[in-house]
Amino acid sequence: MAQSSSPISGVAERYAGSLFELALQANSVAKVESDLNSFEAMLAGSSDLTRLINSPVFSGEEQAKAIAAIADKAGITGLTGNFLRVVARNRRLFAVPGMIKAFRQIAAEHRGETAAEVTSAHELTAAQQTELKAALKSVAGKDVAISVTVDPSLLGGLVVKIGSRQIDTSLKTKLNSLKLALKEVG
Repeated sequence: MAQSSSPISGVAERYAGSLFELALQANSVAKVESDLNSFEAMLAGSSDLTRLINSPVFSGEEQAKAIAAIADKAGITGLTGNFLRVVARNRRLFAVPGMIKAFRQIAAEHRGETAAEVTSAHELTAAQQTELKAALKSVAGKDVAISVTVDPSLLGGLVVKIGSRQIDTSLKTKLNSLKLALKEVG
């Protein structure tokens, strides 16, 4: 199960845990994880979808219909599609990003991996991701499953979060540190 010390809400952990148990029984953990990644990408790319899951204005029924249509159109079927529909009917769509994060953590732990969140200024190539995984494996002592997001405001470098540790090598942070140091001198 996901650690209770994580910033993920209890609701998200419970739903993710239940989904993981069902996926494990159905031998479809990889498929569910892939579907959740697809849904997360859709969330990141659509402000309307984000508004739908976060807005209390929409009824549970409206959210369920919309999510069903979106999931069907995106090819998110089976266990993941049903899961999203149940979450919508239960008015818990606001917690879906946390559920996805918790599911990833649970799945990684099950595979004997540790999960790492990587934020990069630019899209990482497959070779860079492989090299990063190898470097993180030497630090963590076990295989690392990475989740990469792009944040151009970093300007360059990476921010890596593994458990409670954060490694920030971003140019943005270095420039802010330099700015602070110059203010102290001047």
